Amino acid sequence: MFTAGPGRVLVDADYSQIELRLLAHMSGDETMIHAFLTGEDIHTVTASQVFGIPLDEVTPALRSQAKAVNFGIVYGQSGFSLAQDLSIPVKTAQAYIDTYMAKYHGVREYMARAIAQGKEQGYVSTLFGRRRALPELKSSNFNIRSFGARVARNMPIQGTAAAVMKLAMIRTDARLRHELPEAKLLLQVHDELIVECPEADAEKAAAILREEMEGVVQWSVPLTVSTGIGKNWADAH
Repeated sequence: MFTAGPGRVLVDADYSQIELRLLAHMSGDETMIHAFLTGEDIHTVTASQVFGIPLDEVTPALRSQAKAVNFGIVYGQSGFSLAQDLSIPVKTAQAYIDTYMAKYHGVREYMARAIAQGKEQGYVSTLFGRRRALPELKSSNFNIRSFGARVARNMPIQGTAAAVMKLAMIRTDARLRHELPEAKLLLQVHDELIVECPEADAEKAAAILREEMEGVVQWSVPLTVSTGIGKNWADAH
């Protein structure tokens, strides 16, 4: 459905696991940081940790379950919600979460710290200082308090990721205007940026996207970006 104009192509640049990388940085969890610094697949590492098996014994099915656990932790998911996503018993899903928290000490401590700070300060904030008020944490209603706890764990991560993307957009746009004036930054969709440019400029545009998106911040784990080029969005993605 989405195609470039005549003689032009779409260049797509997508952050790889930005929220999990942020979780590693913000929590200081040594296991996660080590995985990202050495280039190990974080979902395979998590499967190894949660299921208690060597890395080389992780199957695609176990990796897929570990991926759901990883992102479920980022979103503050409960055992009930994870059980629904994986079509497994709630008891099993909760055991996955409990094992995850036992193995990733830094993440467990970050989650507890985020909720405690939210209660004490009345808000949580991103690494760039944007705040989200959390009156929900002091509600007499259990469900509302639980929602507040999920927000306290998740908002600093997702809010920081959103800020990183906005900074990357500003930097990319400035580079393109200066170096490739015929290239246009078209869209931001979740963790990706899409540029339309003449076919001859595609490789240069991809390099600019990667350099600016990866270099926008310097944290304890690197941000990595994958790029693609195509006449339409499907081919470029």
